[in-house]
This record gives sequence, structure tokens and C-alpha cells, in this order.
Amino acid sequence: MVVLQTSTLIFANKRYFTEMHSTAILLLNLGSPDAPTAAALKPYLTEFLMDKRVIDKPYLLRALLVKGIIVPGRAPKSAEKYLSIWTKEGSPLITHSVKLQQLVQNKVSWPVYLSMRYGAPATVDVLQKMHEEHPELKEIIVFPLYPHYAMSSFETAVVQVTELHQRKGYKSSLLTVPPFYNHPAYINALAGTIQPYLQQNPEAHFLFSYHGIPERHVKKTDCTGATCLQAAQCCSLPQSPAHAYCYRHQVMETTRLVVEKLQIKAANHSVSFQSRLGRDPWLKPSTDDILTRLPAKGIKNLLVLCPAFVSDCLETLEEIEVEGKEIFLHSGGQQYAMIPALNENAAWVNCVIELAETALKENAASKGFQLWKG
Repeated sequence: MVVLQTSTLIFANKRYFTEMHSTAILLLNLGSPDAPTAAALKPYLTEFLMDKRVIDKPYLLRALLVKGIIVPGRAPKSAEKYLSIWTKEGSPLITHSVKLQQLVQNKVSWPVYLSMRYGAPATVDVLQKMHEEHPELKEIIVFPLYPHYAMSSFETAVVQVTELHQRKGYKSSLLTVPPFYNHPAYINALAGTIQPYLQQNPEAHFLFSYHGIPERHVKKTDCTGATCLQAAQCCSLPQSPAHAYCYRHQVMETTRLVVEKLQIKAANHSVSFQSRLGRDPWLKPSTDDILTRLPAKGIKNLLVLCPAFVSDCLETLEEIEVEGKEIFLHSGGQQYAMIPALNENAAWVNCVIELAETALKENAASKGFQLWKG
């Protein structure tokens, strides 16, 4: 059992500490402030937004923007939003992540750990705990809980783990689970969460709302130099080296596979991008715009899902379930519902295990997944 206290994870199941293990799983998620207060939001937002893979500006400009403008104005507003979704257990993202960790641990013999890219439990602390509790550790299966590759999510999480691991001189090796946007187990888990809503509401329109990223991030990770933002056909090509690191292609592929599996008609689904920050061009269309425009097109009955988030969090529970609903209904919509994230879904738990086992086998036979090197 795992007990969550504010910002500290306390492991109560001692048998995983006394047994000898050479392999462990490290689940990585984004993170959350320790409390829904402006005081707690300031250090969390600063750590998050000062990440050069989130706001990829020169350090001094980034520091001026983040510490001088964004955080002072954003912290109180974000605190109010977090307060609206906070539970007795704490942050939903942390709570769901811990429960996922527990469920995976119940099904595997390897010890399973959890860390956050920002906030607590910090990856540096968790890596130390892993090696202290398992000095014989030979390999860590690094599992970023991000289905799609992006600089600001998957990449930054893996880079941080790798740098901390090297800095500490640990003798274990890191085996990374690659983006799983098109893996059958992930697609099946997503389809399984959607199916009941489709059966109950077959006339609904489905909006696939993915976390947005700046257009320049797509261009930066394009190893071919012919990004889809310049040539519209790129994402739909059968094969391209760019696809391994192209966020836009990967979310479109996730959508295509889910729609194909559930036999949702082309006219009955849309794709959009949410959570824009700043004034730079981001991937389009924006979720806000789509929610505003759909009722004018005669679409009054809407179901929204956010496949980029495997755990419900601020961006799903507040931005989509609350704010999104207000926008849609105010624009003339009549029925609106958000389909929950995978969270502790049984098929998703099995998917995590399958992906971890596959990564172990494939890394043993090859060099494994390689990060984009720009």
C-alpha cells in the first residue's frame, strides 16, 4: 500500500525493500503543486516554466518572463483553479498516479516507483531511494506517462532522469519506454473508456482535445526539415523519419486508430489543441475556438476526451470539464460531457505492464529508444 501525505510518498509494503531486485520500474508524470495556494504555486510554476524545453527562450529572457511576469500574475489564478478540483486526498494527478503505481505493483514482481518532473516526489530523491533500497539494481525501466513525443513532456522527463542518473554515477542502466501513441494496448484502453459513452449517446460528436504545443517545437524536432507545418501532407505520409518525434503526427495517429476501432464516422469527430500559453503560434485549431464554433454548425451534443493525459488533472477537470462546458453551452450547445482519462482503468494498468515488459525485452536486444537529437 502507498500512503500519500502532502508532498511525500510513504511506502508501507516492506517486502519490496527486503527482496533482492535487479530490475525496477520508474513511472514519470508531470507533477503538481503541494497545495492549492498561491504560495505553493509560485515555486511549482517557476520550476515548470523555467524548463528550457517548455519555454525555449534564452535563459535571461525566460527568467524575466517567468519570474517577473508570468508567475506573479498566474499563481493566484492557478491556485483558485486548483482549489476547485482539489480533493481530500490532494491533487488529482498525484492521487491517480499513486493509485496506478499501486495497481501495477500488485501485478508485477519488480518494485515500482513514481516521480514527478516538477514538484514532489522529485526524481532526484526517488532515484536515490531506488538505489538505496536495491543496491543490486541493474536496470531501471523508465516509463514516461506521456503517450506522445514532445519536447515539453516526454523529452524533458527522460532528459532529466538521464542527467540525474549520470551525475550521481549510478551503475544501473536506464531502459526507456518509447511513446506509445499507436500501441494496440493503449488504443484498446482508450477505446474501452469511450465505448460506454458511444453506446449511451450514439448521436454525439466526439472532440479529441490534445494538449497544445508551440509550432516551433514541432519544427525543432523535425529531423527531415520538411515539417508538416510547411507541407500539409507530412502527417499523413505512410512513413517518415519525422514521425518518431512529431507530436502532431502522433496525436493524429492516435485519433485515427481510435476512430477506426470504434467505427466513428469522419463527420462525428474533431481534433483540437488546448492549454495555450503566451502569444506565439501554437498548434491549431484551439479547443476554445472549436467549442465556440461547433454549435453554429448544428452540433449540440458533445463528448470530449483528452487522450494526451493518462491521469485526470487541472487541464481535464477544470479546463475541459468546467470551462469547456461553459464555453460550449454559452455558444448554443445543449449536451456536454467529458470522458475521464485512463486513470486506474484495468486495461490501462495491463497496458503499462505490457509496455514495460516489451521495453525490457527490446532494450536487451538492441540499443533501445533514442531521444531526438537536434
